[in-house]
Amino acid sequence: MGNDWIDAAAEADLWDGAGISVVVQGRDIALFRIGDAHYAIDNLCTHGHARLCDGFVEGFEVECPLHQGRFDLRTGVPTCEPASEAVKTYPVRIEVGRVCVMLE
Repeated sequence: MGNDWIDAAAEADLWDGAGISVVVQGRDIALFRIGDAHYAIDNLCTHGHARLCDGFVEGFEVECPLHQGRFDLRTGVPTCEPASEAVKTYPVRIEVGRVCVMLE
């Protein structure tokens, strides 16, 4: 695929401290905005198979709405049990008001 940035959503669709779900080339991805920073992670919790876009965001962590495992939005690393396996993260950049992600 190369280094292709893919348009995923309008920047205006993201609220500070909350997530949204988008499908990018068949992948369910959760997008988050924390202040001026934007993050993209796989939307499915690696422990409970719940949608992370629906989780509670505190600081740079999202809490799974099913069993309260937490993940660092910057790295995908789990920060609270029962989550023990990282979620995949994706590079994000803003281009003319659009949130773009790179899948590979």
